Amino acid sequence: MKPLASRTDALRQSDIRAITFAVNEHGGVNLGQGICDQPTPEAIREGAKRAIDAGRSLYTAYNGIQPLRESIAEKARTFNGIDCDESQVVVSVGSTGAFVSTVLALCEAGDEVILFQPFYGYHSGILRLHGVTPVAVPLAPPGGAQEAWAVDLAAVEAAVTEKTKAVLICTPANPTGKVWTREELAGVLEIATRHDLWCITDEIYEHMTYDGREHVSLASMPGAAERTVTLSGFSKTFNMTGWRLGYAIAPPEASGVDVAQKMGLVNDLLYICAPAPLQYGLEAALPMPDSYYAEMLADYTAKRTLMCDTLAACGFEVTPPEGAYYVLAGFRPLADRPGFADDSEAAQTLIEGAGVGCVPGNSFFAAPEDGRYFLRFCYAKEMDVLEDACRRLRAFFA
Repeated sequence: MKPLASRTDALRQSDIRAITFAVNEHGGVNLGQGICDQPTPEAIREGAKRAIDAGRSLYTAYNGIQPLRESIAEKARTFNGIDCDESQVVVSVGSTGAFVSTVLALCEAGDEVILFQPFYGYHSGILRLHGVTPVAVPLAPPGGAQEAWAVDLAAVEAAVTEKTKAVLICTPANPTGKVWTREELAGVLEIATRHDLWCITDEIYEHMTYDGREHVSLASMPGAAERTVTLSGFSKTFNMTGWRLGYAIAPPEASGVDVAQKMGLVNDLLYICAPAPLQYGLEAALPMPDSYYAEMLADYTAKRTLMCDTLAACGFEVTPPEGAYYVLAGFRPLADRPGFADDSEAAQTLIEGAGVGCVPGNSFFAAPEDGRYFLRFCYAKEMDVLEDACRRLRAFFA
C-alpha cells in the first residue's frame, strides 16, 4: 500500500482525550478534559427540541442562519465592543471549526504563526496539520521576577520573521487562566501593525474572568479590527461542548477582499454548515439574561477556590487562574515522591492512586521538558463531583 499523507506522521491522540479514556477505565473523576459536564440551560434545550419537532433539518447557509448571526453581532457590539454586523459573522462547527476555517483562509503552507506558551495544544496541532509552523513565545513562569504568565514584548518582536503571517492570542487562556490586559494587547497590536500581521484571538472563555478583571477583545481596540479575526462560541458558556457551535467575527471588507466570505466558503467545503436544528434552537434562547452570567461566574469562583486550596494543601505550586476554569499547577516540590518523576508519570499516578484525571503539562509546551513539572486540572464540574475529586486528592496526599 502507498503510505499515508505525511501530515499524519506526527499525529497521535491528545493527552487530553487519552486521560479521559484512562480515568474512565479506573472509574475515577475526570478533571482533565474541559467538557463542562453541567446542564445545558433549559431554554436552549427546549429551543433545540422545538427546532427538531419543526423539522429544521435542512442545510443552512454556509455561514450560519441569519438570525443567529444577527444575535452574535449584537452580542459582539454590546459585550465585546466590536463594531460589526452579521455579514462579518461565520458560524461553524465549534470554535475549533471556526479556527480551521480562519487558518485556511489566512495562511499558506510554510507560513508561521506566533502563539504564547503554555498554549492550547489543538491550536498548535491544527496549524501543523495545515503546514503552518507555530512559533511559541514563552510567557513568564510562576515564581520568577515577573508576574506569572506576563508577556515579553521583546520576545514577540524577536519571533517575527519574513514568514510570520499572524499572531494568535487566547484570552482568557487555556491552560493558564491568564487574562490579557489592555496594555498587553496594545503592545502586541503595535508589533502586528508594524509588521502587517493578522491577529487571531480565541475568546471562548470570555465570560469567565475573576476578581473584577475585564475581558478585552482585541478587535475592539483602535486600529485592530481591520486585521483581527475573533473566535468564540457557546460550548463553554452554556455547557454544550458536544453541540459543536462556534463562530468567527472577521474584519470588515477592505481593499476589495471580503474576509468573512472567504472564511465562509472554506467552512462550506469543510463542514457545509453547523448543525441546523441546534443553530435554530440556540438562537431562539438568546439573549440569555444577565443573571445567568452572574450566577455562572459566582459558581466558577467558588470552584476555583476549592480547586486551588485543595492543590495547595496537597503540596502543589498554585497560581490562581485569572479566568477560564483550569489550574496549571506545578508539582516540582513533589518530584521526589514515588510516581512523580515527570508529568506523564504523575498524571498516571493520580489516576491509579487517587482516581483523579488531569492533563500532563507537556501538552502545552513546544518542548515537552518545559512542561515536565506541570499538571492541568479542570474544575468545570458539578460541585458534588468536584468535591469528591478534591477529597480523593487530599486523601491520597495525606
